[in-house]
Amino acid sequence: MSEERVQKILARAGIASRRKAEELIREGVVTINGRVAEVGDKADPERDAIKVDGKRIQHNQQHRYLLLNKPKAYMSTVEDPEGRKTVMDLVPAAMRKALVPVGRLDYHTEGLLLLTDDGEFAQRIAHPRYGSTKTYEVKVKGAPTEAQLDRLREGILLDGHRTSPAKITSRGPRKPTGTHRRGEPESDNSWWIVEISEGRTRQVREMFFRIGHPVQKLRRVAIGPLRDARLPVGALRELTEQEVEKLLRSARQPEAKPARKTPPARKKAAAATNAAAKQPAAEKPAPRARKPVSKPARKPPTGVKRAGARKPGARKQPQGRR
Repeated sequence: MSEERVQKILARAGIASRRKAEELIREGVVTINGRVAEVGDKADPERDAIKVDGKRIQHNQQHRYLLLNKPKAYMSTVEDPEGRKTVMDLVPAAMRKALVPVGRLDYHTEGLLLLTDDGEFAQRIAHPRYGSTKTYEVKVKGAPTEAQLDRLREGILLDGHRTSPAKITSRGPRKPTGTHRRGEPESDNSWWIVEISEGRTRQVREMFFRIGHPVQKLRRVAIGPLRDARLPVGALRELTEQEVEKLLRSARQPEAKPARKTPPARKKAAAATNAAAKQPAAEKPAPRARKPVSKPARKPPTGVKRAGARKPGARKQPQGRR
């Protein structure tokens, strides 16, 4: 088996998620062949002895994938510091080893939730960059208008970040406010199907709250292509190999961002600037010395007599004679 990053090995072994595995490595509790591991180190789980807190991890190729229909009033965590019930209380003790929830459903939300000991699988399904969609049935107070729903479809700001585009359709035959016919009864609440590809904390509830229609009931009915309307609330079952494959295929690989193209004119200007910067600066010639400019004698203005000037026609007096 080829080498791979230690945090990826720990995640696949069900020790922790990749992020948590990196924290364990930074804390210095992970070793490779007796040497303290560092973030970014690679190893071969079949050849190298990888230990966490002195205990060697088992290279397990067989993973467990469970589907749970979570009831309300359960936390989607392994443990809860406040002592509330968690989804692990619904799993038989013999099946709990290394299991972690894939993503989360908040305390008051019910519906489908995956649990697994395969950290790589959990990363692919839960992380929004892989585009795995989650579908919810939402009961809200009143009936939003199409304009309000379009705001949610296009994305709104939550905690300073815009939500990704959402697909929202009516679950039943009821029409949004403003589109019903005269005399047609208008219910106090309405049901909607919401499909999103990210899972921020209480995202669906916050979306409808921002448009003035708080959520009355919320349940997740699908994870990617996976549905099970027959699974009772509080029950769980193992996924088939075909279901696991479908889920992985639905979680696409993240697309690499294309390099930004520079306009041709800008490229030429940048090339000229770089070429000029590489050339040595030429010595400037010494400035020329200025020649002194002689100013012409200033002529007196017309009509002004100079001292000692003769009158026209007057004879010059010889010197010494008066």
